[in-house]
Amino acid sequence: MHSDALPVPGRAVSLNLNVRGMKRSATLAINERCRELRSEGREVCHLGFGQSPFPVPEPVVETLRQNAHQKDYLPVQGLHKLRKAVARYHWDQDGVRSKAKDVIVGPGSKELMFMLQMVFSGEIIVPTPCWVSYGPQARILGRPLTMLHTTFESRWRLTARQLISHCQHQQDDERPRLLIINSPSNPDGGMYTDEELEDLADAARSYGILVLSDEIYAGLRFGGKGASISRFYPEGTILSSGLSKWCGAGGWRLGTFTFPPHLGWLLRAMCAVASETYTTVSAPIQYAAVTAFTPDQAIDEYLAHCRRILAAVGETVVDRLTSAGVKVQPPSGGFYVFPDFSGFRERLAARGITESDVMCERLLEEAGVALLPGVDFLRAATDLTARLSFVDFDGGEALEASRKIGLDAPLPADFVEGHCARMVAGLERIGEWAAS
Repeated sequence: MHSDALPVPGRAVSLNLNVRGMKRSATLAINERCRELRSEGREVCHLGFGQSPFPVPEPVVETLRQNAHQKDYLPVQGLHKLRKAVARYHWDQDGVRSKAKDVIVGPGSKELMFMLQMVFSGEIIVPTPCWVSYGPQARILGRPLTMLHTTFESRWRLTARQLISHCQHQQDDERPRLLIINSPSNPDGGMYTDEELEDLADAARSYGILVLSDEIYAGLRFGGKGASISRFYPEGTILSSGLSKWCGAGGWRLGTFTFPPHLGWLLRAMCAVASETYTTVSAPIQYAAVTAFTPDQAIDEYLAHCRRILAAVGETVVDRLTSAGVKVQPPSGGFYVFPDFSGFRERLAARGITESDVMCERLLEEAGVALLPGVDFLRAATDLTARLSFVDFDGGEALEASRKIGLDAPLPADFVEGHCARMVAGLERIGEWAAS
């Protein structure tokens, strides 16, 4: 046989069908593109990447320094002291009566989510809009993915009625199902109310649905409080957390899952996969994470400052966008909103813009503002929605300014304009571009 007829590595024919045509994660791709544009001298307001602007709390950094010498392989499931701290954290925060044996530590909650979908055999259900990686992970693994589309009017929240309706239309009510919810939400910053969570819990319990509650932004709830669905459905909820958002340590890559005790079989399966893939999480990072998950006044004060800064920034974002005619739901936590540009549909169509990816591409090229299109969050391309991440400011400077003011006094009215000037200018450019 002629050598040219042989399938050689690198040709599309040798790729797994599940990954053919896949692109890099949209969030990572936009971050790299903005870096490139800025390196070329372009002025870009980067509202596309969801990375905390704040520094890692100093007590956590100091613990990392003290444990830089730690070099041994740690248990696959995670450092026992850390797992104990995580269990206690969720007990205090969410009322989840878990123990160290119920927790697994991984290299970011993203990897743990991928492993959960790998070991769980069943239907994956996600409300949309949803985080960009839920869908692609299911595709990579060949898992059946069901998208339940929410609306602006429902604050982008899944309702129990929607979930029940979906299950009622399935012929096999006993099929295994995993529902993934995210509160506070990426991409819209919204939170479920207690009543909504209780109703969802009742629906999930009725159909034996497991729930993965992605609570990576829970520490950034603006009011400092908020319920987890685990309060209402402790026997069927897996809690996801980590260091990347509330602790500002995305690059440290540490995530945690906390399981109900009777789902130990699922946790053990994940540990088996972990042992054959990443082995264990970096030892110094795990030791540092113990401090992050342990009650500490300095970290509590750090979070209080971060929350009030983000709440003020979020309020400014909503005010500026609404004034410009863009529909947007106010955020309740985290650092995102999900603006809807459908009010400009005719004007945009006249410029050849009818889909969200084209809209965001043109916004970046013509106005120098980076957003992510709604289609990346599993919305219809014609929705004309996008995710705006309001973190393009110096978080360290803003944090220091807030500390000087003190928590007993409110932030001044001009705080956001004074410390987030580039982002405010970006918001003005969005409004001008949409109306042009």
